[in-house]
Amino acid sequence: MHIAILTFEGYNELDSLIALGVLNRVKADDWRVTLATPSPKVTSMNGVVLERMSTLEEACAADAVIVGSGIATREVVEDQAIMNLLRGLDPSRQLIAAQCSGALVLAKLGLLDDIPACTDLTTKPWVVAAGVEVLNQPFYAKDNLATAGGCLASHYLAAWIIARLKGNDAAESALRYVAPVGEKEQYIERAWRNITPYLPAPAPALV
Repeated sequence: MHIAILTFEGYNELDSLIALGVLNRVKADDWRVTLATPSPKVTSMNGVVLERMSTLEEACAADAVIVGSGIATREVVEDQAIMNLLRGLDPSRQLIAAQCSGALVLAKLGLLDDIPACTDLTTKPWVVAAGVEVLNQPFYAKDNLATAGGCLASHYLAAWIIARLKGNDAAESALRYVAPVGEKEQYIERAWRNITPYLPAPAPALV
């Protein structure tokens, strides 16, 4: 399985790299997590340079995609070359999640029609102007689409993707690894409280 984190020029390190770290707690031969960038290198809002791990075209074929955020998301949605590539994203065949201003990308792609979203407070007016209701909560998902608001909500997106693709036990193991010592149970309980309402109901037991 391939999980791609879209990472653009001016990206927010917390949004892309926390998700990358949590997702990589899954250790399986068929599990690959990449940073997908529109150019060979991108520089963060704080000057951290990353090299491309996968292309946007490869991301559109991935099993799951996180649209990362940054200080230049409004420029991203005005870039027709990038947006035309991202029209290959399809929630009917892949999990699609957005972190903070990544929700603006999904809104402009028409993927949030009639679906509320979570985003950061700076991005909220732009997402609302795009015709999307913004919720005052850190995480929301419907079917194969999820959004999170606030940098430190990125582990909710990662855990949701792991739970959907590898099961709840794998998601809890990943969260337990990264949660602070002495506070692991509280962190895990909070994460499940936010994520569980948006996970598919378990299949009934066969009798």
